[in-house]
Amino acid sequence: MVADVENEIVASCRHWVETVIVGLNFCPFAKPVVESGGLVYRVVNETSFEACLLALSDEFQRLQLDPSIETSLLILPQGFELFDDYLELLAVADALIEDQSYDGVFQLASFHPDYCFDGQSMDDASNYTNRSPYPMLHLLRESSIEQALATIASPEKIPARNIEVARAKGVDEMQRLLEACRR
Repeated sequence: MVADVENEIVASCRHWVETVIVGLNFCPFAKPVVESGGLVYRVVNETSFEACLLALSDEFQRLQLDPSIETSLLILPQGFELFDDYLELLAVADALIEDQSYDGVFQLASFHPDYCFDGQSMDDASNYTNRSPYPMLHLLRESSIEQALATIASPEKIPARNIEVARAKGVDEMQRLLEACRR
């Protein structure tokens, strides 16, 4: 993939993080990480499970070696456009964490343009809490999550609050916000 295309993909995802994730406070821990430069974006130009899992494994190692990287977004612009294919990759990626003895060290959060929570209709605004411009695997350090959770009263209420915000904005507005991130 040409560097200009990769730069546009990263710019779209960066805009999404800034306007949706931080802007709507979907992740109350994101703003300081973004502002400090601790979030890195990596475009994975692979379409096979094996190649994407290798990229994920490489990213685990990168995070292990570089403590200045707080969290990483692996962006998968091709090959996982179908949500079911993405969910299959996510399941194998979660297993990879355990297989490589990173259980308790890292965890994954998932984002996809067609994200749909189990039991929700596709047009429920709550799905936009996890909808992104491209399929992504978000690598998070468990220790950072624990530290962040300790600073927030009632962190278990975050998902319900996010759903409430998304539904109050409505599907049309949430879709507009997401579309504004796509370039």
